[in-house]
Amino acid sequence: MTTHPNCKINLGLQVTTRRADGYHELQTIFLPVPLCDTLTIATAEHFEFTGSGIAIDCPDEQNICVKAYRLMQAEHPHIEPVHIHLDKHIPFGAGLGGGSSDAAHTLMMLNELFNLGHTNVQLCDMAAQLGADCPFFVINQPCFATGIGDQLNPLNIQAFNNSNIQTILLKPPVSVSTADAYRGIVPHRSDTDLCKAIQQPFETWRDTIVNDFEATVFKKYPIIGDLKQTLYNSGAVYASMSGSGSAVFGLFKELPNESLPYEIYRGTL
Repeated sequence: MTTHPNCKINLGLQVTTRRADGYHELQTIFLPVPLCDTLTIATAEHFEFTGSGIAIDCPDEQNICVKAYRLMQAEHPHIEPVHIHLDKHIPFGAGLGGGSSDAAHTLMMLNELFNLGHTNVQLCDMAAQLGADCPFFVINQPCFATGIGDQLNPLNIQAFNNSNIQTILLKPPVSVSTADAYRGIVPHRSDTDLCKAIQQPFETWRDTIVNDFEATVFKKYPIIGDLKQTLYNSGAVYASMSGSGSAVFGLFKELPNESLPYEIYRGTL
């Protein structure tokens, strides 16, 4: 069984409060993007995890796909061993959620492979144990996210209805630690209602929809801010960093002819 876990971008990100447990609450809009890894799972005589593509720099048991299998195995001890192969194309440390997507798709594939009968609600609950944004990839449609990114409400974004909005993703040769990005954040309540702002024509988003991480991340990694400006210089109607970075994306009515520095994806959303 093979599937293609996709990545996501964030349309706006507001860090609103820091909780007593150290986690931060936020508001953001998750949007799926068809830049994908390839994940294959098959029954086997003994459990095995293998990888290709972008090097996965951690012990196999620490890989999030393996953690997803162990989580499902704890719930269903009778399931057979499997061979998981991950061909990695979504870069790490980019704010694109590639690892979270791999984990969520592992759970969904195991559910299907072994006819376990979990609903999407149950799969979301399991996915949340692996990472805050893992449940999004079970739903895998535009969502308004609150809490720590795990409270999801599917959203119909009018700008994408009957339109041909294009996107370009750029990933510079730096990675941003999510923990470091949060250390520079001062939680606050924004005057912008993100759900209302996102329903306005997307030509207005540049002035209203902000990623709170950009202010501190751009200071530490100026190349990321420079690439955002490169997207605007190339005709993007809206550009932003995704999540805590380091990837940036631009939304276009018409894609530029030239390829841009560090481009990893271009296409229709």
